[in-house]
Amino acid sequence: MKKGILVLSLLMLTLSCGEYQKLLKSDETAAKYSTAEELYNEGKEEDSNKKLRKSLRLLEQIEPQFRGKPQGQRIVFLLADTYYLLGDYYLSPFQFERFLQLYPDSEKAEEAVYKRAASFYYRSPRYNLDQTDTHKAIEELQVYLNKYPDGEFVAPANEMATELRIKLEKKAYEIAKQYHHTEYYKAAIASFNNFIADYPGSPFREAAYYYRFDSAYKLAINSFQVLMEDRLKEAREFYNSYKKYYPEGEYIPQLEESLSDIDKRLQNF
Repeated sequence: MKKGILVLSLLMLTLSCGEYQKLLKSDETAAKYSTAEELYNEGKEEDSNKKLRKSLRLLEQIEPQFRGKPQGQRIVFLLADTYYLLGDYYLSPFQFERFLQLYPDSEKAEEAVYKRAASFYYRSPRYNLDQTDTHKAIEELQVYLNKYPDGEFVAPANEMATELRIKLEKKAYEIAKQYHHTEYYKAAIASFNNFIADYPGSPFREAAYYYRFDSAYKLAINSFQVLMEDRLKEAREFYNSYKKYYPEGEYIPQLEESLSDIDKRLQNF
């Protein structure tokens, strides 16, 4: 019984594949369109890349033949969305942009703007790699949020933009921290100054204040005598800045220990 069901299933699958291949080679554009949409809907509902890829092949074939026709708008959108659903985030933004140029007043325009931006979001790499796509994603998400402030996709767009901004903050913070750890203290101080100015609400802000102080402290105590006094005073100012914003911060014990050494050294001047 089980063998019979298996054989029947395989036979139906073979026939189905054969019919699909036959359809691909035919000139039946109407049948290709209806099959492509059916496969798209099933693939989207079932999360089936196989069905989506089959739909894509048909859509790519018939799209030129439907340009200027009523079905053209639907086909161009399905083509873009199928790339998106398949995770081809290099072709999907191009296809969504093309859709928006051809049909700017479409009821699908908002979704196209959002998914174009989301495509760049999914292309954004780890924080320690080149962040060109991250900047582009933030820019495109902001375009969507400005154009559709009450739109359907506002919540996920805001979440994506926030995540990407934190990624950029982390990259800037880690660069500054790397200067500190490799004992390029002047570069570290400059980088932390820029970070604090550029990212006022960052979750890395307190750590940036601490490492800026620690960089200045270590630069000072390793300086020539003629430079040490001014550098110790600058480190003390950075200590005051940290205490101002984080009076009960997690780095207080390390700061107090270093400050005690700074005060003792300043007595020599």
